[in-house]
Amino acid sequence: MSTPDHRAASPFSVRSAIGRGTSAESLRIGDSLVAPFHGVRVPGPQHQDFLTRCRALATVLDDSVAFSHGTALRLLGVDVPWTIAQDDALHVISSNPAERAQRPGVVAHRSRQESLDVVDVGGLRVTAPAQTFVHVGVGLRLPDDVVVLGDSFLRRKWMLTSVAELQRKAEATRKVKGIAQVRDQLSRVRPGTDSVMETRTRLLLTGAGLPCPVVNEVVRLADGTYVKRCDLLYPAQRVVIEYDGDQHRTDKEQWRDDVRRRRWLEEIGHTVIVAVADDIVRDGTRLVGRTRQALR
Repeated sequence: MSTPDHRAASPFSVRSAIGRGTSAESLRIGDSLVAPFHGVRVPGPQHQDFLTRCRALATVLDDSVAFSHGTALRLLGVDVPWTIAQDDALHVISSNPAERAQRPGVVAHRSRQESLDVVDVGGLRVTAPAQTFVHVGVGLRLPDDVVVLGDSFLRRKWMLTSVAELQRKAEATRKVKGIAQVRDQLSRVRPGTDSVMETRTRLLLTGAGLPCPVVNEVVRLADGTYVKRCDLLYPAQRVVIEYDGDQHRTDKEQWRDDVRRRRWLEEIGHTVIVAVADDIVRDGTRLVGRTRQALR
Protein backbone atom coordinates (compact mmCIF):
# COMPACT_ATOMS: atom_id res chain seq x y z
CA MET A 1 0.00 0.00 0.00
CA SER A 2 1.38 3.45 -0.86
CA THR A 3 1.47 5.93 2.01
CA PRO A 4 1.82 9.67 2.53
CA ASP A 5 5.29 11.19 2.32
CA HIS A 6 6.52 11.68 5.90
CA ARG A 7 9.67 13.64 6.79
CA ALA A 8 10.75 14.54 10.31
CA ALA A 9 13.67 14.49 12.75
CA SER A 10 15.16 11.12 13.78
CA PRO A 11 14.36 10.17 17.38
CA PHE A 12 16.32 7.46 19.19
CA SER A 13 16.11 5.60 22.49
CA VAL A 14 18.59 6.32 25.26
CA ARG A 15 19.18 2.59 25.70
CA SER A 16 20.14 2.08 22.06
CA ALA A 17 22.43 5.12 22.09
CA ILE A 18 24.28 3.92 25.19
CA GLY A 19 24.51 0.47 23.65
CA ARG A 20 26.37 2.04 20.72
CA GLY A 21 28.83 3.67 23.08
CA THR A 22 27.31 7.12 23.49
CA SER A 23 28.10 8.67 26.86
CA ALA A 24 25.28 9.45 29.29
CA GLU A 25 26.63 12.99 29.58
CA SER A 26 26.08 13.67 25.89
CA LEU A 27 22.47 12.49 26.19
CA ARG A 28 21.49 15.15 28.71
CA ILE A 29 18.44 17.21 27.75
CA GLY A 30 19.33 20.67 26.46
CA ASP A 31 18.92 23.09 23.60
CA SER A 32 19.96 20.52 20.99
CA LEU A 33 18.34 17.44 22.53
CA VAL A 34 14.80 17.07 23.87
CA ALA A 35 12.88 14.19 25.48
CA PRO A 36 9.27 13.85 24.25
CA PHE A 37 9.01 10.59 26.26
CA HIS A 38 11.04 9.05 29.07
CA GLY A 39 14.04 7.21 27.64
CA VAL A 40 13.76 8.91 24.22
CA ARG A 41 15.75 11.74 22.69
CA VAL A 42 15.03 13.88 19.63
CA PRO A 43 17.63 16.17 18.07
CA GLY A 44 16.43 19.67 17.28
CA PRO A 45 13.32 21.62 18.20
CA GLN A 46 10.75 19.48 16.34
CA HIS A 47 9.71 17.22 19.22
CA GLN A 48 6.13 18.55 19.21
CA ASP A 49 5.58 17.68 15.54
CA PHE A 50 3.00 14.88 15.26
CA LEU A 51 5.09 12.52 13.13
CA THR A 52 8.22 13.11 15.22
CA ARG A 53 6.25 12.25 18.37
CA CYS A 54 5.12 8.99 16.72
CA ARG A 55 8.65 8.12 15.67
CA ALA A 56 9.93 8.96 19.14
CA LEU A 57 7.37 6.72 20.84
CA ALA A 58 8.05 3.92 18.36
CA THR A 59 11.66 3.68 19.54
CA VAL A 60 10.49 2.34 22.91
CA LEU A 61 7.47 0.27 21.82
CA ASP A 62 7.44 -3.51 21.67
CA ASP A 63 7.15 -5.11 18.23
CA SER A 64 3.62 -6.27 19.08
CA VAL A 65 2.34 -2.69 19.47
CA ALA A 66 0.85 -0.63 16.62
CA PHE A 67 -0.42 2.91 16.32
CA SER A 68 -4.21 2.89 16.28
CA HIS A 69 -7.48 4.83 16.43
CA GLY A 70 -7.15 8.57 15.72
CA THR A 71 -3.37 8.34 15.49
CA ALA A 72 -3.69 5.69 12.79
CA LEU A 73 -6.16 7.87 10.89
CA ARG A 74 -3.65 10.72 10.77
CA LEU A 75 -0.79 8.45 9.72
CA LEU A 76 -2.92 6.87 7.00
CA GLY A 77 -4.00 10.28 5.69
CA VAL A 78 -7.69 9.79 6.55
CA ASP A 79 -10.01 12.60 7.65
CA VAL A 80 -10.38 12.55 11.43
CA PRO A 81 -13.99 12.70 12.75
CA TRP A 82 -14.84 16.04 14.33
CA THR A 83 -15.66 14.34 17.64
CA ILE A 84 -12.03 13.30 18.15
CA ALA A 85 -10.23 16.00 16.17
CA GLN A 86 -9.01 17.74 19.35
CA ASP A 87 -7.51 14.56 20.83
CA ASP A 88 -3.74 15.01 20.53
CA ALA A 89 -2.78 11.90 22.52
CA LEU A 90 -0.97 9.12 20.69
CA HIS A 91 -3.08 5.96 20.54
CA VAL A 92 -1.48 2.51 20.40
CA ILE A 93 -2.85 -1.01 20.61
CA SER A 94 -1.52 -4.49 21.32
CA SER A 95 -2.99 -7.96 21.69
CA ASN A 96 -0.37 -8.66 24.37
CA PRO A 97 -1.72 -7.53 27.77
CA ALA A 98 1.83 -7.27 29.10
CA GLU A 99 2.68 -4.59 26.56
CA ARG A 100 0.76 -1.47 27.59
CA ALA A 101 2.52 1.80 26.87
CA GLN A 102 1.81 3.60 30.13
CA ARG A 103 3.28 7.00 29.35
CA PRO A 104 1.99 10.57 29.60
CA GLY A 105 0.29 11.62 26.36
CA VAL A 106 -0.24 8.00 25.25
CA VAL A 107 -3.50 6.04 25.28
CA ALA A 108 -2.93 2.28 25.26
CA HIS A 109 -5.66 -0.03 23.96
CA ARG A 110 -5.86 -3.79 24.22
CA SER A 111 -7.07 -5.86 21.28
CA ARG A 112 -9.17 -8.94 21.85
CA GLN A 113 -7.76 -10.41 18.67
CA GLU A 114 -4.68 -12.61 18.87
CA SER A 115 -3.16 -10.77 15.93
CA LEU A 116 -3.78 -7.31 14.50
CA ASP A 117 -3.98 -6.33 10.84
CA VAL A 118 -1.15 -3.83 10.43
CA VAL A 119 0.58 -1.94 7.63
CA ASP A 120 3.89 -0.11 7.44
CA VAL A 121 3.60 3.66 7.14
CA GLY A 122 7.00 5.27 6.79
CA GLY A 123 8.58 2.63 9.04
CA LEU A 124 5.82 2.77 11.67
CA ARG A 125 3.49 -0.12 12.55
CA VAL A 126 -0.05 1.14 12.01
CA THR A 127 -3.36 -0.69 12.15
CA ALA A 128 -4.58 -1.49 8.64
CA PRO A 129 -7.33 0.70 7.11
CA ALA A 130 -10.26 -1.68 7.73
CA GLN A 131 -8.99 -2.44 11.23
CA THR A 132 -8.69 1.28 11.97
CA PHE A 133 -12.20 1.91 10.63
CA VAL A 134 -13.65 -0.56 13.11
CA HIS A 135 -11.58 0.74 16.03
CA VAL A 136 -12.74 4.32 15.45
CA GLY A 137 -16.22 3.54 14.15
CA VAL A 138 -17.40 1.69 17.27
CA GLY A 139 -16.72 4.82 19.31
CA LEU A 140 -18.88 7.12 17.16
CA ARG A 141 -22.31 7.89 18.54
CA LEU A 142 -24.11 9.16 15.42
CA PRO A 143 -24.86 6.81 12.50
CA ASP A 144 -24.00 9.51 9.94
CA ASP A 145 -20.54 9.88 11.50
CA VAL A 146 -19.88 6.19 10.83
CA VAL A 147 -20.80 6.68 7.16
CA VAL A 148 -18.60 9.77 6.89
CA LEU A 149 -15.70 7.78 8.36
CA GLY A 150 -16.26 4.89 5.94
CA ASP A 151 -16.32 7.24 2.96
CA SER A 152 -13.07 8.80 4.16
CA PHE A 153 -11.24 5.51 3.66
CA LEU A 154 -12.57 5.26 0.09
CA ARG A 155 -11.65 8.58 -1.51
CA ARG A 156 -11.62 8.74 -5.28
CA LYS A 157 -7.95 9.76 -5.27
CA TRP A 158 -6.90 7.92 -2.08
CA MET A 159 -8.77 4.62 -1.81
CA LEU A 160 -7.18 2.68 1.03
CA THR A 161 -9.56 -0.28 1.16
CA SER A 162 -12.96 -1.43 -0.13
CA VAL A 163 -16.50 -1.62 1.20
CA ALA A 164 -16.21 -5.42 1.09
CA GLU A 165 -13.10 -5.33 3.29
CA LEU A 166 -14.76 -2.94 5.75
CA GLN A 167 -17.71 -5.32 5.93
CA ARG A 168 -15.46 -8.34 6.40
CA LYS A 169 -13.61 -6.74 9.28
CA ALA A 170 -16.83 -5.51 10.90
CA GLU A 171 -18.42 -8.96 10.68
CA ALA A 172 -15.31 -10.56 12.19
CA THR A 173 -15.41 -8.19 15.18
CA ARG A 174 -17.38 -9.70 18.05
CA LYS A 175 -18.55 -8.58 21.50
CA VAL A 176 -17.51 -4.95 21.01
CA LYS A 177 -19.89 -2.16 21.97
CA GLY A 178 -20.93 -0.16 18.91
CA ILE A 179 -20.12 -2.81 16.29
CA ALA A 180 -23.80 -3.43 15.48
CA GLN A 181 -24.24 0.20 14.39
CA VAL A 182 -21.05 0.02 12.32
CA ARG A 183 -22.35 -3.04 10.47
CA ASP A 184 -25.75 -1.44 9.92
CA GLN A 185 -24.30 1.76 8.42
CA LEU A 186 -21.90 0.14 5.95
CA SER A 187 -24.68 -0.20 3.37
CA ARG A 188 -24.76 3.62 3.20
CA VAL A 189 -21.02 4.01 2.57
CA ARG A 190 -20.07 5.00 -0.99
CA PRO A 191 -16.60 4.77 -2.54
CA GLY A 192 -15.24 7.56 -4.71
CA THR A 193 -16.08 10.70 -2.72
CA ASP A 194 -13.72 13.67 -2.54
CA SER A 195 -14.53 15.24 0.82
CA VAL A 196 -16.38 14.97 4.11
CA MET A 197 -18.83 17.69 3.08
CA GLU A 198 -19.74 15.87 -0.14
CA THR A 199 -20.66 12.90 2.02
CA ARG A 200 -22.67 15.02 4.43
CA THR A 201 -24.54 16.61 1.50
CA ARG A 202 -25.53 13.15 0.30
CA LEU A 203 -26.61 12.10 3.79
CA LEU A 204 -28.68 15.26 4.19
CA LEU A 205 -30.61 14.45 1.02
CA THR A 206 -31.15 10.77 1.75
CA GLY A 207 -32.01 11.57 5.37
CA ALA A 208 -34.86 13.74 4.06
CA GLY A 209 -36.24 10.78 2.12
CA LEU A 210 -34.78 11.63 -1.28
CA PRO A 211 -33.16 8.94 -3.45
CA CYS A 212 -29.42 8.39 -3.08
CA PRO A 213 -27.54 10.29 -5.81
CA VAL A 214 -24.60 8.84 -7.71
CA VAL A 215 -21.20 9.98 -6.42
CA ASN A 216 -18.69 11.74 -8.70
CA GLU A 217 -20.30 10.63 -11.94
CA VAL A 218 -18.92 12.02 -15.21
CA VAL A 219 -21.35 13.62 -17.64
CA ARG A 220 -20.41 13.39 -21.32
CA LEU A 221 -21.96 14.45 -24.60
CA ALA A 222 -23.37 11.82 -26.94
CA ASP A 223 -20.05 11.75 -28.81
CA GLY A 224 -18.10 11.10 -25.58
CA THR A 225 -16.89 14.66 -25.01
CA TYR A 226 -16.18 15.28 -21.33
CA VAL A 227 -18.46 17.89 -19.76
CA LYS A 228 -17.97 17.62 -15.99
CA ARG A 229 -17.45 15.28 -13.06
CA CYS A 230 -20.41 15.99 -10.78
CA ASP A 231 -20.21 15.74 -7.00
CA LEU A 232 -23.71 14.24 -6.82
CA LEU A 233 -25.91 13.33 -9.75
CA TYR A 234 -29.40 12.03 -10.36
CA PRO A 235 -28.83 10.74 -13.92
CA ALA A 236 -32.43 9.99 -14.89
CA GLN A 237 -33.70 13.40 -13.77
CA ARG A 238 -30.57 15.24 -14.89
CA VAL A 239 -30.19 16.95 -11.52
CA VAL A 240 -26.69 17.85 -10.31
CA ILE A 241 -25.74 18.91 -6.77
CA GLU A 242 -22.33 20.55 -6.44
CA TYR A 243 -20.68 21.32 -3.11
CA ASP A 244 -18.51 24.44 -3.07
CA GLY A 245 -15.88 24.42 -0.33
CA ASP A 246 -13.21 27.00 0.48
CA GLN A 247 -11.02 25.83 -2.39
CA HIS A 248 -13.59 27.23 -4.81
CA ARG A 249 -13.11 30.63 -3.19
CA THR A 250 -9.31 30.54 -3.06
CA ASP A 251 -8.53 28.75 -6.34
CA LYS A 252 -9.70 31.20 -9.01
CA GLU A 253 -8.79 28.90 -11.88
CA GLN A 254 -10.90 26.06 -10.45
CA TRP A 255 -13.75 28.48 -9.76
CA ARG A 256 -13.77 29.73 -13.37
CA ASP A 257 -13.64 26.18 -14.73
CA ASP A 258 -16.52 25.10 -12.48
CA VAL A 259 -18.66 28.06 -13.60
CA ARG A 260 -18.01 27.30 -17.26
CA ARG A 261 -18.75 23.60 -16.95
CA ARG A 262 -21.87 24.13 -14.83
CA ARG A 263 -23.23 26.46 -17.51
CA TRP A 264 -22.45 23.76 -20.04
CA LEU A 265 -24.44 21.23 -17.97
CA GLU A 266 -27.41 23.60 -17.95
CA GLU A 267 -27.14 24.12 -21.70
CA ILE A 268 -27.51 20.35 -22.28
CA GLY A 269 -30.55 20.09 -20.03
CA HIS A 270 -29.30 19.57 -16.48
CA THR A 271 -30.47 21.40 -13.37
CA VAL A 272 -27.45 22.45 -11.30
CA ILE A 273 -27.85 23.14 -7.56
CA VAL A 274 -24.85 24.56 -5.70
CA ALA A 275 -24.52 23.94 -1.95
CA VAL A 276 -22.20 25.59 0.58
CA ALA A 277 -21.33 24.70 4.16
CA ASP A 278 -24.25 26.59 5.74
CA ASP A 279 -26.67 24.55 3.62
CA ILE A 280 -25.35 21.40 5.26
CA VAL A 281 -24.35 22.19 8.83
CA ARG A 282 -26.88 24.90 9.73
CA ASP A 283 -30.17 24.56 7.89
CA GLY A 284 -30.57 22.09 5.07
CA THR A 285 -34.26 22.81 4.50
CA ARG A 286 -33.78 25.00 1.42
CA LEU A 287 -31.28 22.63 -0.22
CA VAL A 288 -33.58 19.66 0.35
CA GLY A 289 -36.57 21.63 -0.95
CA ARG A 290 -34.78 22.79 -4.11
CA THR A 291 -33.54 19.26 -4.81
CA ARG A 292 -36.98 17.72 -4.23
CA GLN A 293 -38.56 20.28 -6.56
CA ALA A 294 -35.95 19.64 -9.25
CA LEU A 295 -36.47 15.89 -9.06
CA ARG A 296 -40.21 16.33 -9.55
